[in-house]
Amino acid sequence: MDPTTDNAGPTGDQGGARASLEALRAEIAKAVVGQDPAVTGLVVALLCRGHVLLEGVPGVAKTLLVRALASALELDTKRVQFTPDLMPSDITGSLVYDTRSSEFSFQPGPVFTNLLLADEINRTPPKTQSSLLEAMEERQVTVDGTARPLPDPFLVAATQNPVEYEGTYPLPEAQLDRFLLKLTIPLPSRQDEIDVLTRHADGFNPRDLKAAGVRPVAGPADLEAARAAVAKTTLSPEITAYVVDICRATRESPSLTLGVSPRGATALLSTARAWAWLTGRDYVTPDDVKALALPTLRHRVQLRPEAEMEGVTADSVINAILAHVPVPR
Repeated sequence: MDPTTDNAGPTGDQGGARASLEALRAEIAKAVVGQDPAVTGLVVALLCRGHVLLEGVPGVAKTLLVRALASALELDTKRVQFTPDLMPSDITGSLVYDTRSSEFSFQPGPVFTNLLLADEINRTPPKTQSSLLEAMEERQVTVDGTARPLPDPFLVAATQNPVEYEGTYPLPEAQLDRFLLKLTIPLPSRQDEIDVLTRHADGFNPRDLKAAGVRPVAGPADLEAARAAVAKTTLSPEITAYVVDICRATRESPSLTLGVSPRGATALLSTARAWAWLTGRDYVTPDDVKALALPTLRHRVQLRPEAEMEGVTADSVINAILAHVPVPR
């Protein structure tokens, strides 16, 4: 995923919003080297009001990426390290008794933010996972019968380590389906790794983004204008049918025990629409659908054990489906 440059008008209108969001890549690159696809995926999720599952080994700048995005968008961000003893109230907040007023008052938890980094979500028990996923879906927290809305924009970036599964609580398929995108954060290339080390040798401090020169280049108003523009992006009946055909093909694949649900098809339509707008068009093409198919669908399918033993991956199955499903003209 790699948006093209678009000439746009002043910030606040639709063209200006696109230009501001495109400027995020250059701004975040001041702190994070070589993760353009992940940056674009996070922006797509913000445009679609969705959430993101980030998967990568420790030390590939997942936390820094979210913090840099929040700084460049002038949004509030919080980080929670998920552990086996974490309680739901540690995420959502709780009622605290005030001895001076003899009343209970609500103390909001870290979920009351714009960008929440849920670090290693699979290391906390299902009860705590569910409390976060409920907040993601409902965009509110209910404590003692009172519903408290979460801020807008609101995005959860949950991380998973692709190794060390011992002692973890893998997210069930129904909960994985709640994430709009699953982005893989790869190890950097040799040149990118040299650039990272050179920056650190020159005094780069990942905890001080202002010193690194990261500044706000967009904000909530740009996101709102962008969302309005994405909603007007044209979807032809042929594109809708193409998305349905791809998702139905996953349900018939001999390599899968679980295919993509209608919710997944809706998600692919939304992300392709956002991607089309980011690349400067007001209509969706089959290439837009293909560009977002892997991050939107890879976590919504389940491999058969025998296929997994043969080295088949979710990505390879989806790529094979994309190669065989007829493309509309």
